[in-house]
Amino acid sequence: LPAVFPGDGAAAGSYGYTNSGYSVYEEENDRLTESLRTKVSAIKSLSIEIGTEVKNQNKMLSEMENDFDSTGGLLGATMGRLRTLSRGSQTKLLCYMMLFSLFVFFVIYWIIKLR
Repeated sequence: LPAVFPGDGAAAGSYGYTNSGYSVYEEENDRLTESLRTKVSAIKSLSIEIGTEVKNQNKMLSEMENDFDSTGGLLGATMGRLRTLSRGSQTKLLCYMMLFSLFVFFVIYWIIKLR
């Protein structure tokens, strides 16, 4: 069995191969790390943009809710006024119909009396 010394050509050759193999792995690892860093940066900026958009949309929804509340209040008041008017106009309409019926009744009575 031959002894392997650090100065031996076979040992130095395998050490150089191993060292260059690690170098290849380190370069690939660095390349993948940089690719991952780029992707993480893109995702970070995208998530920040999404957060900003969500804040804007929530603000717009809040403003719309306030507008709908004020419109609902105005519509409710208008409907109350219409109900009041319709109650009053039904009474007036009923009075007009009774007066018309009495008028028709008197006209028919007058026509029958004249015959």
